[in-house]
Amino acid sequence: MKIGAEGDSRAMTRGFYIGRFQPYHDGHHAMIEQIASEVEELVVGIGSADASHTEKNPFTAGERIMMLTKSIAEIEREHDLVTYVVPIVDIDRNAVWVGHVQSMCPEFDVVYSNNPLVVRLFEERGVEVRQSEMYDRRRLAGTDIRQRMVEGEPWHDRVPDPVVDIIEECHGLQRLRTVVQEDVAERWEAGENEP
Repeated sequence: MKIGAEGDSRAMTRGFYIGRFQPYHDGHHAMIEQIASEVEELVVGIGSADASHTEKNPFTAGERIMMLTKSIAEIEREHDLVTYVVPIVDIDRNAVWVGHVQSMCPEFDVVYSNNPLVVRLFEERGVEVRQSEMYDRRRLAGTDIRQRMVEGEPWHDRVPDPVVDIIEECHGLQRLRTVVQEDVAERWEAGENEP
């Protein structure tokens, strides 16, 4: 990218950051804040966009897009950041995955990831990858947040406020607690038949 905001010759950098965002949490948010200080535009890939209604992937791509776009609105204003949120379905073929991602997204210059496989795949294709420190990783892991939701433990303090609102709007707690149940009686107790 080589054209600035007013058509001047300033170089513009467009970054790429991918995650499942199940749910989007404060660790993701801190990463996007860091990226926003380094790029003018950001493509955010919603990974596993085809997966939902499971213990590992309870939220739909649309719900995750809402979580992300509502949560990063302030970052966009503060950094004059332009973002593009793109759902990316799984293809389960690592050798061609980077090309698949590139075909689904606006062109980007640099990838941000701490996932070793993602880093390796992009570097093998000659794409610059930048890594960062994990933000409060012991407390901010999607698996742990989902487990807390299932068990009724506090989780609101680990996600941006808009994420709480969206999970409530889509009855996400009820859905997650339902999909982890193993039989009809347990599903009934979890409230599956409630409105």
